[in-house]
Amino acid sequence: MAVPSYTVVEGGSIITPRGFQAAGLHCGLKKTERNDIGAIVCEVPAAAAAVYTTNIFQAAPLQTTRESLANGVLRAVIVNSGNANACTGKQGDADAYEMRALAAESFGVSADDVAVASTGVIGENLKMDRVRDGIARLSGALSSDANGGEQFSQSILTTDLVKKELCVTVQIDGKPVVIAGAAKGSGMIHPNMATMLAFVTTDAQIGSEALHKLLRRTTDDTFNMITVDGDTSTNDMLVAMASGLSDQKKELNEQHADWTAFAEAFAAVCEHLAKAISRDGEGATKLVEVTVTGAESTDSARAIAKTVIGSSLVKTAVYGADANWGRIIAAVGRAGVPVNPYTVDIKLGDIVVLTASQPVKFDEDIALEYLKGDDVLITVELNMGSEKATAWGCDLTYDYVRINAAYRT
Repeated sequence: MAVPSYTVVEGGSIITPRGFQAAGLHCGLKKTERNDIGAIVCEVPAAAAAVYTTNIFQAAPLQTTRESLANGVLRAVIVNSGNANACTGKQGDADAYEMRALAAESFGVSADDVAVASTGVIGENLKMDRVRDGIARLSGALSSDANGGEQFSQSILTTDLVKKELCVTVQIDGKPVVIAGAAKGSGMIHPNMATMLAFVTTDAQIGSEALHKLLRRTTDDTFNMITVDGDTSTNDMLVAMASGLSDQKKELNEQHADWTAFAEAFAAVCEHLAKAISRDGEGATKLVEVTVTGAESTDSARAIAKTVIGSSLVKTAVYGADANWGRIIAAVGRAGVPVNPYTVDIKLGDIVVLTASQPVKFDEDIALEYLKGDDVLITVELNMGSEKATAWGCDLTYDYVRINAAYRT
């Protein structure tokens, strides 16, 4: 296995890259005393890019953020949890713009340089008196130390059980460049994007155009390859900001000698966050990884991997530790892409259960023990070409129903 070009920074957070501060606190949007409003602020104009949900019904903050990002620059992100500000009409639009204006005033930046993000219950108006109070207090809570990153990571969570974050460093022009990410997501997770808010910061010197291209390409291989329940949110957003404060000598682009190393490190952060979201799926007990190989095209491999990982029957079989490969082959066949029905091989971990689309005798007890583990790998070899793709998800449990049956109460 190749040695990665990056090194994980233990204890690092979203504000470890140079130039960033963050904060999070409780303002009363959540019923419990958990952080529900947070911010990331850059001390200089940061090159920025974002990708958004594909859901037709998009929450008010997304349009606000699109307008702010028109010039490819951000200074701050303001985010709340506990309320999605989605399907809230003109009042929701006004509230998102007010959040942007309040954050700009509080942090001393232009409103056009502030992104807005929200997550939580759909169809309820924000309690703006509480939002105003929270934003006013955030400026005094901003910090560039570990606590600032911790409080921000906690502020974006909803039904999540754990925070999701990673920080790495990579050598560019012989100098260390830091990339960090923080995300939330647990339910309503399905490509493309999910009930997912994710934020990536870096001190790399990179322009917004190059950053945007990298973000879209990386998203296709990471965040767009996860699913929990097959539902795509109204609020998904992934924002990347680059302060440009590293000591590298030349600006990064695809012609830079260290571009591949930077792209690999950037992808590692995004993949870690994507897998962490899948592992923390509502009620989940296992992370499930589906790798499709031998496909005619990358698009075909992605389509099949996402169909298998999104199958409720596959997910419940994994939960029950049932080596029911029939559910897997059925999902492969309905993915909507060409498949040779006589050449498919399937493995559960290292256990071969299907060869050339024909069943293979295997030890059910060994398969049972494997499927009881925390991580389950399903490999589908199509034997049609050389392309591959990987998708991530989780099992489907009784607790998923319990959590979502009482989401608003």
